[in-house]
Order: sequence, then structure tokens, then C-alpha cells
Amino acid sequence: MASSVPKLMAILVPVPAFVVAADKQWWTGKEVAFARYCVEVGADMLMVLPPDWAASTTLDTLVAHYAAVAEYIPVMLVTNYLGKRGDQFGLDLVNRLVKEVPGVVAVKDDVCGEFIRRLCLEVGDRWVLSAGGQKQNHMNMVPYGVDGYLSTFISFRPAIAWQYWQAIERGDLDAATAVIRDYDMPLFDHLVVVEGSFDAALHGILELTGQAGRWRRAPYHSLSDQQMEQLNEFLKTLRIL
Repeated sequence: MASSVPKLMAILVPVPAFVVAADKQWWTGKEVAFARYCVEVGADMLMVLPPDWAASTTLDTLVAHYAAVAEYIPVMLVTNYLGKRGDQFGLDLVNRLVKEVPGVVAVKDDVCGEFIRRLCLEVGDRWVLSAGGQKQNHMNMVPYGVDGYLSTFISFRPAIAWQYWQAIERGDLDAATAVIRDYDMPLFDHLVVVEGSFDAALHGILELTGQAGRWRRAPYHSLSDQQMEQLNEFLKTLRIL
């Protein structure tokens, strides 16, 4: 019988983690200061989401923003704010970043649709491609070379996240689609109709799973006891709790 020692050692030996920090839509000066702090504390990459109230940024100002941050730490482009700017604006920005800011090396997409398909085709050989928190969005990027995604389930029901990911790794798209059908779509459909929407409901889930309280700073809504009971019952129907 083969020795189990190598397997045990593999379990006990720490695996280095790649740490990605996230910002809070800051102006360039504060973003740069935060980037320097991230380097000091050991982060490997920074997700950059610029402020763009009333679509007030331009391609030139955005390229300068990313370039200033990339002087200190590798940058992940977060596309959240680009949805309202139109696909062409976002793609023009991506093309300029590829040419002018080599420190931008990854993307986390929230726009979806044709935009991300075109982005994947244009920069998939140079950037790491990541989808947002829904498995269905990741699945839409699979034919276009996606590398990974940010899992919402990983924080409270990691078994579901692993069930999906293992199906993807073995190329079993039917099994991956079943996870989307049975868990991903029903959960997200429910979270957005809860009073206070996604964030309030997610804080409720964190309390139900013993990780954090549901309470959020005013004027944000925090779920009532009755709403928590309703959320608990819904999660049980999905076999998430």
C-alpha cells in the first residue's frame, strides 16, 4: 500500500495566496496613496474602479488614472462603471490601456453581453479574464477564454462554488449549467427583490451563517427579524442552508 505521508504533507504545507485588493471609487491622488499602501501590506494586485459621476471622465483622464496606479502595483480593470458609457467607449479604453499602460494585466467584468465577448477576443491573450459574482456570467465567457470568476457562494456555501468549478474543469457543461439553474439564478433573482436589495440580503445571509451581523450603516436598510425569517426559509428551499 502506498504511503499516505506525501498526501498529508501536501495538506499541511501552506499554499501561497495571490491577494487582490479593491478600492472605493477614489480620485487619482487617493487611489495612488492606496496603491502604495497595498504594496506595503503585501497585496499583489489592485482592482481599480474609478469615479465617473455623470460620465465626467474621458479616455485621456482614465488612461492617466490607471497609469498612475500601475506605477506601484499591477492593476485589474473593473468594468462596472463602463456599462453606462456604451460598448465602444469601453472597448476604446481597453485598447488604449493595452497599448499605453502595460501595468493593467487583468479585468473583472460586470457589463456582460457583447461587450465582454469582444473584450475577451481582443485582450484574452494578454490579460487575465475574470467574470463577476454570478456563475451564469462566467459561463457566458467560457467560449471566449475566461480564466475565473468571483464567486458569491464561496463566502457562505463553498461546496456549491466547488461543484460548479469542478464541472467546468472537467468540461461537463451540463453539470455546470445545472448548478446555475438550481442555485445561481434562483438566489440572485431573489436577492434583488428583497427590501434593501442585494447587499441587505447578502448581509442577512452572513448573519444566518454566523459570519457577520446583518446591520448596515444608515441610511442603508438592514433586514428586520421577519425579513430574516423569510430569507432563512427561502435559503432552506434552495438547500443552501
